[in-house]
Amino acid sequence: MIRLEDLSVAFDGAEVVKNINLELRDGEILGLVGESGSGKSVTALTLMGLVSDAAQVTSGRILFDDVTLLEAGRPRDRSLYRGYQGNKMSMIFQEPMTSLNPTQRVGKQVDEVLRLHTGLSPEERRKRVLEMFRAVGLREEEKVYASYPHQLSGGMRQRVMIAMAVILHPRLLVADEPTTALDVTIQSQIIGLLREINEKQKNTMLFITHDLNLARRICRRIAVMKDGRVVEQGDTEQIFGHPAREYTRKLIEAVPSRIKTNKAARMADTAGEPAVQVRDLSVFYQDGGNSLFSRNRRRCVVEGAEFDIYPGESVGLVGESGCGKTSLARAVLGMNRDITGQVVHRTMGPQMIFQDPYSSLNPAKTVGWLLQEPLRARGLLDREKAMTGEEMEEAAYEMLRRVGMDDLYFHRRPSQLSGGQRQRVSIAQALITHPGFIVADEPVSALDVTIQAQIMELMQELQQEMKLAYLFISHDINVVYRMCDRIMVMRKGRIIESGDRSEIFEDPKEEYTRQLLRDS
Repeated sequence: MIRLEDLSVAFDGAEVVKNINLELRDGEILGLVGESGSGKSVTALTLMGLVSDAAQVTSGRILFDDVTLLEAGRPRDRSLYRGYQGNKMSMIFQEPMTSLNPTQRVGKQVDEVLRLHTGLSPEERRKRVLEMFRAVGLREEEKVYASYPHQLSGGMRQRVMIAMAVILHPRLLVADEPTTALDVTIQSQIIGLLREINEKQKNTMLFITHDLNLARRICRRIAVMKDGRVVEQGDTEQIFGHPAREYTRKLIEAVPSRIKTNKAARMADTAGEPAVQVRDLSVFYQDGGNSLFSRNRRRCVVEGAEFDIYPGESVGLVGESGCGKTSLARAVLGMNRDITGQVVHRTMGPQMIFQDPYSSLNPAKTVGWLLQEPLRARGLLDREKAMTGEEMEEAAYEMLRRVGMDDLYFHRRPSQLSGGQRQRVSIAQALITHPGFIVADEPVSALDVTIQAQIMELMQELQQEMKLAYLFISHDINVVYRMCDRIMVMRKGRIIESGDRSEIFEDPKEEYTRQLLRDS
């Protein structure tokens, strides 16, 4: 149905996609895997007609049912693409916060797809939207319908994007990291939903992911990209069982696993005082209701949390999207003051690695400026720690290298980086002041498996050097197993189970914990 023939795409004369040849057959799911910056997303955006005007198709063409949508030497026919976009081809984007309109309620945004492409009445459209919200695992669909994007968790925003993309059952669905922000239970639901739609509607799917285990579960064929080229493609089990290229073997070996983890025994000094101590912590938000009476009502999102984290210790926090993990983390760091209970810090300058790097990095500044900003702020607060401009610049270059990025990225802006590269900058920004306590909120969720392994190794090295304490939030059970000494399981705002890593994984007490382990 879809053919990419000898496709090359360049920005400012530099080719980032080079001589791609891919076929997507009717009804199949093709996985596109590779490291961040390998050209996966540019390939997808070019196919969808959504790549920026700065991109040039230097060779090849794209065909949909033998209709040429795009060809080298011809300008993009926007009117032709409009006849396909939304109705015949749709896309689930990697970062929902930048794809959803922050000034409109999400129900209205999904409704707009139906309004533009169907003749349904407003009541029928609303009913269809609510049904789709339920299908993608969004509870309290009426409340979600009336919410703005910032009022939803990262995973909930991603599910809204999925609902928007599949609501018209398009023949081609391009899924660019569609489950990056989702916990394992919802991830399984979404994969099941996408597979069900694929089987019932016989649609074709291009599934882009850095999670090779996920690609293996859903894809019939896999294409591996490196440096803008497809270096290997074939049936899924052939790729995993007998990879032909050394690069593919490295990708498979880098996948985090409970079997081959090499995490050392706990380094924490539990005999001393904890780096952070939390006692009977409850966290509240003002209710987002529309009525005059509900507008000022407090809503409890975390109830009675208690834990200690010691220097050199990593404590994992797992649970479904929307269960209160990020709300708890923000309260521990003092970013939400509407709390009861007690939080005691015994380290200076705790930092947070955010889940969505694009919304947490200033888009107007360069990477170098962003990395030096924490150093400038620390110098203003503590004159003894102030650094010269040359010292800050050298520290920024050094941290950039330590998170696996070349010096040439120093002068680029966030919009010029891939999703994984932006996440590495966010991690570097948090680590550059060498804080004693770090909250890592999905710090490797946007990274491909090879860089993910490097970042986890880097965080563990820094922890050993500086006796850092980590509160590590993740929906990836295998990542938590590799990184954490102790694990807390959260559900509906309460920590329902906690214990050593081996205790939680080998003898979970709660059925909910057992379900998380089964779905991973």
